[in-house]
Amino acid sequence: MQQISGAKLFVNALKEEGVDKIFAYPGAVVADLFDEIGKQDDIELILPRHEQGLIHAADGYARSTGRVGVCLVTSGPGATNIVTGLANANYDSVPLVCFTGQVPTGLIGNDAFQEVDIIGITRNICKYGVTVRNREDLGRIIKEAFYIARTGKPGPVIIDLPKDVQVALGPKEYPEKVSIRGYKPPTDVHVGQLKRGFKLLKSAKRPLFLVGGGLNISQANNSFLKLVETMKIPVITTIMGRGAIPSNHPYFVGNAGMHGAYASNMALMGCDVLFSIGTRFNDRITGDLNEFAPGAKIVHIDIDTSAISRNVCVDIPIVADAGLAIEKLLEWAIPMDTGEWMNTIYSWKEERPLEMRKDKGVCPQLILEKINELFPKYIAVTDVGQHQMWCTQYLEINSDRQMLTSGGLGVMGFGLPAAIGAQFGNPEATVICVSGDGGAQMNIQEMSTAVCHGLPVIFCIFNNSYLGMVRQMQQLFYGKRYVGTCLRRRKGVCPDQCKGPGKDCPEYSPDFVRLAESYGALGLRVTDPKDIESALKEAAANRKGPTLIEFIIDTDEIVLPMVKGGNPISNMIFSPKGN
Repeated sequence: MQQISGAKLFVNALKEEGVDKIFAYPGAVVADLFDEIGKQDDIELILPRHEQGLIHAADGYARSTGRVGVCLVTSGPGATNIVTGLANANYDSVPLVCFTGQVPTGLIGNDAFQEVDIIGITRNICKYGVTVRNREDLGRIIKEAFYIARTGKPGPVIIDLPKDVQVALGPKEYPEKVSIRGYKPPTDVHVGQLKRGFKLLKSAKRPLFLVGGGLNISQANNSFLKLVETMKIPVITTIMGRGAIPSNHPYFVGNAGMHGAYASNMALMGCDVLFSIGTRFNDRITGDLNEFAPGAKIVHIDIDTSAISRNVCVDIPIVADAGLAIEKLLEWAIPMDTGEWMNTIYSWKEERPLEMRKDKGVCPQLILEKINELFPKYIAVTDVGQHQMWCTQYLEINSDRQMLTSGGLGVMGFGLPAAIGAQFGNPEATVICVSGDGGAQMNIQEMSTAVCHGLPVIFCIFNNSYLGMVRQMQQLFYGKRYVGTCLRRRKGVCPDQCKGPGKDCPEYSPDFVRLAESYGALGLRVTDPKDIESALKEAAANRKGPTLIEFIIDTDEIVLPMVKGGNPISNMIFSPKGN
């Protein structure tokens, strides 16, 4: 029987799994793996500038393509630097297979150089993790890893590869099938439970669909749109569910929750049947659990058994893939008389429309509306903060437009590397990253990756000189005591107690335009609303590399409406004064 090294089997396995790109950073204990990757041309090795940027790039690749993102890092700090990205992918159900190097098996547990128990560290933030102890198990474990990552509720898997396993000889065969005792993801729908849920929905006077990211992951958008249009039921979404149906559709009400639209939150409070699909009912959606959907019977479809009735007790639980359940519901769907209910929802929309003041300079709403106008197709990737919420409010998402964002973990620094990953996965697409000035600096080094690969990512920075989301909380709830949120603050220059910006504030550091230029990217700055369109057009025309556009926005811009954490979602703040 022909034998090959573990490193060679590793590369062959990736090819068998259809991997075309691997996001990887080298180190001593993975040198053999890199050497084998370098001997072939089918898999492109992408070298980001930091391991956290690396895993976010793999994440963006996976979210935007629906394929498994693949990472490779060295042991010790290389492994620990991907922990945040693993947790992020785990929260948002992103399929990743991450390989970490490890010291030889004989040294494990001896505090060897760059040794960490990465499997132990990540046990609670991965779908599965394992250290390969024997060369004979390597092929089976890799096969299982890809299967686990992409099936059921997708998620990240981590495989720890000791140095001696990589160089050891063993069988060249790679398994064709997977059989894992105890892991049987749902492949059908409990028709009886689904019929109960449908019967309850059909009896409703004020029905409402609440849709989360699970529907987008199952790629059931077209089927769901048919269901909505047939049954004439309004739809609200979580942030991750944005795009479940086109955001300009007459039955789409808006996002719900802490920064949800008034009409969405009121619909949640007023519905009599809440039919939820692919959401885990986190606290940003529910607010005070005692007052969540108080008059509603709740149906919950989710592929993850543990997510059902964990946060909100539901009346009819249904464990199923969203797509399979919706296809079955379509067989029974009938038109419902929701005219009066829709009129009530429209009246709420008219009473409290989503709108920002547009007379305060470069307004975020104006920027995002101009993106909608100029780009009929795009992949929008957000970082985390105020700009993220504005994107969920004002970007018009449909079948030609996709929005990627860090939902469950809320990772600042996600935006730029994830956008780079999305551009790798969709080379002809227009990829637009929207970030704040705080999050932009957390992984700004990945601008070099974009430049070196000639990626035409449009990197929009909303610069308000603050960590805006926390500053907003300080403005509304902490007496305008802006502690640790001003990014212009300089020791010995600024007063101990600062109530906001003034004419004597220090210059902002860094100069984002000059920083972009130092990387070899195009840098633009917009300080006047009339220049928004020309800057975006100039960026769109630059397909040879990335463009950074710094939009100088007003420091006092805040995301409204807002619900204070722990309050009922009906207790919404509509004014910067907190009322």
